[in-house]
Amino acid sequence: MRNRVKNSKKVNEKVLIATVDIGKKSHYGYWRSYTGADCRSFEFSNTRAGFEKFWHTIRTAQDQQKASLIIAGFESTGSYGEPLVHYLRKKPVKLVQVSPMHTKRVKELCDNSPRKADQKDPRVIADIIQLGHYLSLVVPTGAAGELRRLTNARERAVTDRSSTIRRLHALLSVVFPEFVEVMKSVTSKSSLYLLQLVPVPRLIVALGKTRLKNRLYTVSRGRFGEKRAEELYAVAYDSVGVTDGSESISMEIRKLLADIAADTASIVLYESKMKEFLETLPYSRHLLSIKGIGIVTASGIIGEIGSFEAYSSANKLIKLAGLNLFEISSGAHKGIRRITKRGRAKLRKILYFAAINVVRKDGVLHSYYQKLINRGMHRMKALVAVMKKLLRIMFALVRNQTVYNTEYSMKQAA
Repeated sequence: MRNRVKNSKKVNEKVLIATVDIGKKSHYGYWRSYTGADCRSFEFSNTRAGFEKFWHTIRTAQDQQKASLIIAGFESTGSYGEPLVHYLRKKPVKLVQVSPMHTKRVKELCDNSPRKADQKDPRVIADIIQLGHYLSLVVPTGAAGELRRLTNARERAVTDRSSTIRRLHALLSVVFPEFVEVMKSVTSKSSLYLLQLVPVPRLIVALGKTRLKNRLYTVSRGRFGEKRAEELYAVAYDSVGVTDGSESISMEIRKLLADIAADTASIVLYESKMKEFLETLPYSRHLLSIKGIGIVTASGIIGEIGSFEAYSSANKLIKLAGLNLFEISSGAHKGIRRITKRGRAKLRKILYFAAINVVRKDGVLHSYYQKLINRGMHRMKALVAVMKKLLRIMFALVRNQTVYNTEYSMKQAA
């Protein structure tokens, strides 16, 4: 929903700080003036009427306190705060966010208590913003916003399909454990067809060798013939699968097959829409010019980042992904350098799989990766370095409005 761009200095201008503690059905608002004046935390509903109440209260306070700017802030939260963020982004305010970890630590300084309360949290958020420890936001809109939603929807469909496949494996292990020994994969076209047609061993036996061979030969387009059919028939005939309740299990298997087909169709549709929206973004072709970066990866990166123009340097993107390094050292103790992971987890996940693609034997960063490994770097740390390099390459390509030059990268790696 939101992208972190930069840290800001301590608030010391004629600013009105408005903060919100996000909830599911209702939120708690609060404002504080640069003069020190403030209000009691007030509740407002997660509806348009509630948003109007919050905005009227804040604008009234701005006029009374003669503030020149409103900074509206809240914790980095999940989906509950998105409607309010999109409402406020159309108003004359500066939207910022604070880390929940910072809120947790600062609230104990207020009253020496870790007590959490909806009325307390907005004041704590205001304290953090007043100190300047906040991060400004970029809300993905237009095609970038659509790509974020499509990426999330595709990931959910992939997760659902994987869960359904595991359930299918579990049922087969009860009613027909020998199936995977012959067909190897339950998700192949031939396996899905057979399970829809004859989900339990007794139905395979009833079908007979000849018809089984013909069906298998046709659906596999000649890949599987008489030998595979005979193997499947033999294991079905001698199967140790449970026969009691097999009819009910057959019904459930067919239901799972329908779910797998539906999820697969959804994934295909999402990817098709991703391609359409990518074509509306001129800079997407710069990302796609990198071998190993496909439609799904490019869509996920753009959806998480929003707009590359919102970032002044590649290091800002690295921090957004939580790939910036830190270490804990004290006195003679020298800490181990690790990534902070205080960025967008989904962006890191997308970059991780992208890094695996580009370090393959024919990948564009294979030589760079091997050079790091040969220096003695751990493989996972080398992959993190590749993830960071990918972000730098993407930032440079978009900034310079150019495509990836494979020959240049090979010279750099040499």
